[in-house]
Amino acid sequence: MGFSAATAVLLGAVVCVAGQSSDAPDGGLRVETGRMVKDAPLKGSIRGRVVQPGGRLISQSLKVTLLTINGTQGMTFTNNQGWFEFGGLEPGYYEVQVETSGADYQVVSQSVQVLRRPTMITGSLKDAAPAGGRTHAPAVSVGELDAKVPKEAKKEFQLASKAAQENKSDEAITHLRRALKIYPNFVMARSDLGAQLLAQGKLDEAAEELRQAMEIDDRAFNPKLNLGIVLVEEHDFAEAVDVLNRALTLNSSSPPVRLYLGLAELGTGNLDDAEKQLKAAYSLGGDAFSMALFHLGQLYMNKGEREQALQAFETYLKASPRAPNADQVRKLITMLQ
Repeated sequence: MGFSAATAVLLGAVVCVAGQSSDAPDGGLRVETGRMVKDAPLKGSIRGRVVQPGGRLISQSLKVTLLTINGTQGMTFTNNQGWFEFGGLEPGYYEVQVETSGADYQVVSQSVQVLRRPTMITGSLKDAAPAGGRTHAPAVSVGELDAKVPKEAKKEFQLASKAAQENKSDEAITHLRRALKIYPNFVMARSDLGAQLLAQGKLDEAAEELRQAMEIDDRAFNPKLNLGIVLVEEHDFAEAVDVLNRALTLNSSSPPVRLYLGLAELGTGNLDDAEKQLKAAYSLGGDAFSMALFHLGQLYMNKGEREQALQAFETYLKASPRAPNADQVRKLITMLQ
């Protein structure tokens, strides 16, 4: 899973309602679900902690983004002990993404199932390169940029994050533009502005902001993902394939990247690669990314593979029986039987 814009909440402590945690064997985020408690809220939450490789405490505030198939749903920052929280979540599957400044660590991401109770996750950062080897550092370090961000710009960014989590998109955009007026090279603010404009359907404006964010920091993951989505929406499939493949090199386990890369490959007519990416999107993201199965069914129909199309559509309906296009899919299933 990977992490982008919503509420900047620094938590003093998080009450752990799950059992003891243990490190995942691959160093990634591991999910634990909390026990049910009396009078539990109708909505769920994600509470987590991020640590350095080996379990050492972090010494910086990290950006954590909450994503779904529709893009960024929220953003927060860890406190200086690595804790973060997202509350008021509808049950379902989400992707949690953690980013650090500079090039020392990879983007870490994980799919998380949220139920009507707290969900606990423990995440360990991953080194950007194996021991003895270093990746090529970007020409512009995000760490250097962050160190130069004026307090006034950071304050506007935090206000934008709070507004975004409260679904006040216009207010969030206003604060982000103010932050960028104070400090134009504020990569996180520019990336999140692009995400907000994308959510409003202002594709040209979103693309402009996201391209500028990529120029500031070519290693930033979220601008590439969101620009790829914009390009798919605009049917510029060839460039979308290029941009999303670059995002894939930064985070190969991201379901949204796989889904939209699959759609972009479909648009270019590359059915074999499209099939590969759509399968990966569902495998990594679960039922939250069942839409990948619908597109797989269409792909198989185009290839004349009726049995595989039927299986894809049936699995899609099982995963999303109340999908808006459920009646359409049932008719396709009847036709294929």
